[in-house]
Amino acid sequence: MPECPELHLAGRYINEACGGMVFSGGVERSEVGKGPEVPFSSEAYRISAASRGKELRLTLAPLGPGEPQDLVFRFGMSGSFRLCPAAQLPRHAHLRFLTRESPPRALCFVDARRFGSWRLGDAWQPGRGPCVLSEYQAFRENVLKNLDDKAFDKPICEALLNQKFFNGIGNYLRAEILYRLKIPPFEKARTVLEALKDQEQARRKKNPSLTLSKKLKLMRENPDLLELCHTVPMEVIVAEKQLFDPDHSDNYAAFKNWLQCYLVPGMSSLRDRNGRTVWFQGEPGPMAPKGQTPRKKRAQLKADPKAQTPKVTTRASKQHPRAAAKPLKSAKEEEEEVADGPRKGRACRRRKPTAAPTSSKPEALAKAKRSRRTSARRGRGAAPAV
Repeated sequence: MPECPELHLAGRYINEACGGMVFSGGVERSEVGKGPEVPFSSEAYRISAASRGKELRLTLAPLGPGEPQDLVFRFGMSGSFRLCPAAQLPRHAHLRFLTRESPPRALCFVDARRFGSWRLGDAWQPGRGPCVLSEYQAFRENVLKNLDDKAFDKPICEALLNQKFFNGIGNYLRAEILYRLKIPPFEKARTVLEALKDQEQARRKKNPSLTLSKKLKLMRENPDLLELCHTVPMEVIVAEKQLFDPDHSDNYAAFKNWLQCYLVPGMSSLRDRNGRTVWFQGEPGPMAPKGQTPRKKRAQLKADPKAQTPKVTTRASKQHPRAAAKPLKSAKEEEEEVADGPRKGRACRRRKPTAAPTSSKPEALAKAKRSRRTSARRGRGAAPAV
């Protein structure tokens, strides 16, 4: 699911890729897009982007007369932006902005799972707190001054997904942050964060005249949970270098190598009370859901293309060892078997009965006499000879 690093990178991608482009016409919307029609049209306009937490704002600014149009996007589970030729639109391109060049290109909002949405206007969603990336100091103050809020009665893993206080944090970020600090995911949020408040007050009393550079140094050397809410997303942004191709395979490879806990083999997982999977190491904590057993992710072995294919032993060769050493049939013999027609069931395993050899004349006469004597005794009611 896209979290604040992905939204931030999407904004950078749009500004870098579309900064010198001129767009024209109206905004095209698919029939199944989860957002309103965009009442905007211009002969020439430019597009710019800005992100905040889990939201991204596009501004369509006309080059001539006319009012700009703002749209605020939420990416849901699979949203992203892509610039491509207008004649080769990707699937699930639910909103499209066309360039004025010939042939035109299209900036598309692509969302395969259709959980993403957009709304008109420049206002960020009300109720969301300061962004953990771009508004770190305000974010920190907002958390520490509101520790009496009932949101902090919950486990820390659930509190971290509350966008009122942790705007931009999602499932993979919470796993990585808690893992680095060795905090059990189902420890009470207030217990964890009140300790930070006490530490911060003690630090200020001890060093009241710390300069900004010294504060940043301390933050890097001994980061607390709120500091990691800022620095861990920044690591993702640094790792994602293929800005002009969001679907580049190197992007996911770099991201997968960066992960230390989320979906990593050997880590445990449980579902929180909202049904979201929490990844962790060690004990889950005192507020873990009852009736659940942590599951460990197993390592998936990749097949070695150079390895030889193991020899498969069939059931027939186990039951009849001679069958395995039976020579291959010639093409002529196979044609003769096909000509005999298909055989079904066990009949295909039975050997074709061979005709008995012709009996000699004396043996035939002896058999005929014995059969006549037997029938005669049966006719008189005598028991057959044993």
